[in-house]
Amino acid sequence: MTLGESRAWVLAAVVVLLAVGLSAGQRPIGENKYKAQEIDESTGVPVLMEHLPNYDAIARKAVFAKDLAELKAALGDRPELDLINFTAGTEAVTAPYDAGKLLIVEYSSPQLSAEADAKFQQAAAGNPALMYKRTGNYNILVFDVTDKAAADSLIDQVKYEKSIQWLGEPPPKKKGVTVPQMAGVLFASLIILVVGGALALVAGAVAGFLYYRVMLGRRAKLPTFSDAGGLTRLNLDGFTPEILPERLLGD
Repeated sequence: MTLGESRAWVLAAVVVLLAVGLSAGQRPIGENKYKAQEIDESTGVPVLMEHLPNYDAIARKAVFAKDLAELKAALGDRPELDLINFTAGTEAVTAPYDAGKLLIVEYSSPQLSAEADAKFQQAAAGNPALMYKRTGNYNILVFDVTDKAAADSLIDQVKYEKSIQWLGEPPPKKKGVTVPQMAGVLFASLIILVVGGALALVAGAVAGFLYYRVMLGRRAKLPTFSDAGGLTRLNLDGFTPEILPERLLGD
């Protein structure tokens, strides 16, 4: 093998190593194999799963579900599961505990969670082996309850850690927006626009007048300019001095 061929092989090896390194560097840290809406980038696990109590100990037994079939495969065919609506991006996670089988259902909006809340409360009221509580957008159920105190403690360990941060004081809680409130908002916006436009016009007029006065004063201080070269010329612009009669030639 000649020296040129050796250099070519070395160059090709370096190129291959660089390509492999770049592809490895661009590989995502945690692949979203669960197709969940929120994934922990460091572990690739849905954030909802990590909200299970003592998750590290029961991680292998936890099941993440995005449809009713997956959930029934993990918990069995229970009538309470039919109350869950998975059509709007709902996600669920379940895991077995000593106090019972825990199920956390996360809806995509507070409205959907509130609608399901009434149904779950009704189902839990007639089933002593089922405990239920709503925390934030989490609808939490414990099936096969044998110790209500332990099941209640298990539910309390589930924390809804998402919150809304307001830039200032949060608005008062009201049931919707009424027509007078909306009319007041529109009227206030109109007043702000009218007053702002009037102030802008007045400020522009004052600034223009002051600028005009300043430029007029500067112009008055400038020396008179004539392009006649000292010769007699028509006083069309008012700058040429008047010719005295005694300096005119007689007949």
